[in-house]
Amino acid sequence: MTLALDEPTRKKLEETLRYFEEIGVREFFTDRARQGADEAVAVPASIQPVAAPRVGVFAAPELATPAWTPIPQGPSLFDAMDRVENDSLERIRTDIGDCKRCRLCERRTNIVFGDGSAKAELVFVGEGPGHDEDIQGLPFVGRAGKLLNQMIEAMGLQRRDVYICNVVKCRPPENRAPEKDEMAICSPFLLRQLDVIQPKVIVCLGAVALKALLGAEKGITQLRGQWLEYRGTRLMATYHPAYLLRNPNAKGDVWKDLQKVMNVLGLQARREARL
Repeated sequence: MTLALDEPTRKKLEETLRYFEEIGVREFFTDRARQGADEAVAVPASIQPVAAPRVGVFAAPELATPAWTPIPQGPSLFDAMDRVENDSLERIRTDIGDCKRCRLCERRTNIVFGDGSAKAELVFVGEGPGHDEDIQGLPFVGRAGKLLNQMIEAMGLQRRDVYICNVVKCRPPENRAPEKDEMAICSPFLLRQLDVIQPKVIVCLGAVALKALLGAEKGITQLRGQWLEYRGTRLMATYHPAYLLRNPNAKGDVWKDLQKVMNVLGLQARREARL
């Protein structure tokens, strides 16, 4: 099927494709089959919800068998992006350079690339740097970052064992959500990071990360806690730590989501670890 594009849309698409060519991304599929969009997944009756722990406390997990849930996805060039041959985190950072590809460069202090192990089995993806991250050049180092560190430690891991990054690498003004064009320009670098690391599990922290990777139109509340898939990798969406700072009663939901991740990775929780 051939789609007729108006002139502004055509020009914008040409600019996007030229940009991908510059960073080594080629051969997009222009016609993708919609798979599993309207299929429902029956969850076995044996799978029972995990009881939420006392708010603010991580208890030992009651592990449940993962259930896979396909979701309707919007059109996404990123999902069909070819892997860059002989890519590495160092090469990706070099390709980013002193980036001025979008308006977010105008007020940033530092580009916030990522932090952690290049061989991590678990990757956390947030939406964008905040004030502290912009100053230090590292992801999740402010109040939300401290909470994320506690979540990681409660899972029986250290921050150095995982990899942490964001959809956009520069701080949006006033910590607003990244806009569509900013995500479109910066997301390919995130996807290359994931392709290099090849984790067993990706955890999307919030709706922005989920939309960037899967093009999901549903909100985080509807999709959190379900096993999804990104290019053959298991993906779990949950609430962003910043949301938990404002809504501490949601900590129990996040812990249930993390228990499912631990089950896949064969991890044991630290008893009485606090958020």
